[in-house]
Amino acid sequence: MGQKGSLGIVETEYVSISPPGGFLLECGRKLETVTIAYEAYGKLNRERTNAILIVHALSGDANAAGFHRGARKPGWWDGMIGPGKGFDTDKYFVISSNILGGCKGTTGPSSINPATGKPYGLSFPLVSVHDMVNCQKLLVDHLGIEKLLSVSGGSMGGMQVLSWLTRHPDRVRSVIPISTAIRHSPQQIAFNEVGRQAIMADMNWESGDYYDGPPPDRGLSVARMVGHITYMSDASMRDKFGRQRKDCADPFKFDPDFEVEGYLHYHGENFVKRFDANSYLFITKAMDNFDAAEGGSLHELLKGSDAKVLVIAFKSDWLYPAYQTKEIVRACKLAGIEATYCEIDSTYGHDAFLLEIEEETHLVTHFLKKVYNGYEVMSEYAV
Repeated sequence: MGQKGSLGIVETEYVSISPPGGFLLECGRKLETVTIAYEAYGKLNRERTNAILIVHALSGDANAAGFHRGARKPGWWDGMIGPGKGFDTDKYFVISSNILGGCKGTTGPSSINPATGKPYGLSFPLVSVHDMVNCQKLLVDHLGIEKLLSVSGGSMGGMQVLSWLTRHPDRVRSVIPISTAIRHSPQQIAFNEVGRQAIMADMNWESGDYYDGPPPDRGLSVARMVGHITYMSDASMRDKFGRQRKDCADPFKFDPDFEVEGYLHYHGENFVKRFDANSYLFITKAMDNFDAAEGGSLHELLKGSDAKVLVIAFKSDWLYPAYQTKEIVRACKLAGIEATYCEIDSTYGHDAFLLEIEEETHLVTHFLKKVYNGYEVMSEYAV
């Protein structure tokens, strides 16, 4: 107990849920059944009071920690989840699920439409961040958990955290939104639109009906390249690449001569191997449409909540600048919610929420300890 270590080999689990009357979406359509891919680490205590939900960003999945058999890399937030880590699996039961509209096991546009026997493609209904959270609520209910100790995530994950706080305040004891916003700024919407247009301009996109042929890899790769530029900072790019040229550089050809160009090409080409282009379209649109304040004042929506809030931002994050996270804290204070704001001095840009593990671990560990001890009854684990 207390030693920081890996969770070792983990496996993704799947559950299909058919709510009475179907799963109603904000767009007015419904899905009769939703399949949810999830992973769970640690053990649920007898009182079921130690459960924490981890929600992922745009390109994430259910594998937040540990290794899948045969994989060379661990889950996307492995540094934060495990024995003795920030989300300590010796103490907490940690759940991570793939979002609705995704392509890593949860129902999305690449799933088979039972009405046609073919992938949904663009016939998949437009989903919202609130729909994603309602889907997670189905999973939490399925696991028999009445109230989550905490919900945490960065970027689009932070939007889901805010949705839990506003839509289901009675189901969370605390929340930890990281590097996120109440709503997207015009600049954030613009970057997402460039990515969507890159995909839809690909000759293989076929209006989203490409599953029987070659996928729109070039468009999706360009979308990912644009995204990666926004995830880093000027300082991190300068420190990592400078103006260093590749050994095979030829200034008289339009090949990637600089190391930063090679980096973008590498990540773009690898992304298309694991992600669906239509999911990229649906998810980014859900992000752009999200408004935690629902057109009004966030602090009015938050009034009456007794959840504790830890908000984390990073100084060099220009995709989700600190002023946006401060707006969340301001709304919490006006609503009378106990909120703590921490701005970490990092040069990593938006990627910092995945990289500044030591600082985040320190903040999260102490925050969760305070929340957990407020109502911990027994330390025995349920069987």
